[in-house]
Amino acid sequence: MPGAIYAEGLVKTFGDVRALDGVDLDVPEGTVLGLLGPNGAGKTTAVRVLTTLLRPDSGTAVVAGIDVLKQPNEVRRSIGLSGQFAAVDEYLTGRENLQMVGQLYQMSGRDAKARAAELLERFNLADAGDRPAKTYSGGMRRRLDLAAALVVSPPVMFMDEPTTGLDPRNRQQLWSIIQELVAGGTTLLLTTQYLEEADQLAHDICVVDHGKVIARGTSDQLKARTGGERVEVVVHEPEQLTTAAEVLRGFGKGETTVDTHTRRLTVPVTGGAKLLAEVIRELDGRGVEIDDIGLRRPTLDDVFISLTGHAAETGGADGDQPEEAAA
Repeated sequence: MPGAIYAEGLVKTFGDVRALDGVDLDVPEGTVLGLLGPNGAGKTTAVRVLTTLLRPDSGTAVVAGIDVLKQPNEVRRSIGLSGQFAAVDEYLTGRENLQMVGQLYQMSGRDAKARAAELLERFNLADAGDRPAKTYSGGMRRRLDLAAALVVSPPVMFMDEPTTGLDPRNRQQLWSIIQELVAGGTTLLLTTQYLEEADQLAHDICVVDHGKVIARGTSDQLKARTGGERVEVVVHEPEQLTTAAEVLRGFGKGETTVDTHTRRLTVPVTGGAKLLAEVIRELDGRGVEIDDIGLRRPTLDDVFISLTGHAAETGGADGDQPEEAAA
């Protein structure tokens, strides 16, 4: 059976550019799929199609068991959406924003008021609940926007770069909220340019570039594609770089790279912690004094560069059609 979010062969063009070029997705119920890619990769276009805001040129999409193209109104009743920019009314209070959303979903006034109070507490906004939203910080607006998306407790959520522009503290707070939602059974499609965000939150990751899914798998599976572990050493004296490089070449399974500016040497290895201990003994035996040594696993940054040939650029919005098309 298809997952809570399912897409097959999605194509969407803007002029001569294919923003989506045959995208397939399958997100099991109660899991997080991280849609990872740079600005213009097609992430926001995919979200717009799956949330009925955009009609694809071709392909199939099913959300919460409902055909996106045939029953868009039913899909909208079953999803929550938090976009790149907080969609709140600046002149209403936080409480009024949430009550308004509840009433738009035809909740009674009493139920909408109770739900608003519950969400303000959950998102640490109770103290600011009766202040106009225009007085909120960026992090508070993001939390209010996410709370609004959860007024009706949807089984499927879409979050389009929800932490873009937030400071580390607010980002960590949103991560905690997202993890609570998924623990409660919510299915989530999360788009992001932040590689550590996908690593932290997603059960599975799809890497997209120029409208195509170019890789998919768990974080560990994708990292394994870049060649496994590396030993990194920082020597105390620049004069010891040559000796240290000779030592590492004896243990390495590939080329040893040397950064003279940082006095750092890196070599791919196999053997784990046992090999690391042997490297330390050999360096000590050769009189090489080290400031730092570690066994590093590849990061998602490494994965993305190895797959696409370029870094996952940050900054800017991935939201409007012209920018997507510019990719």
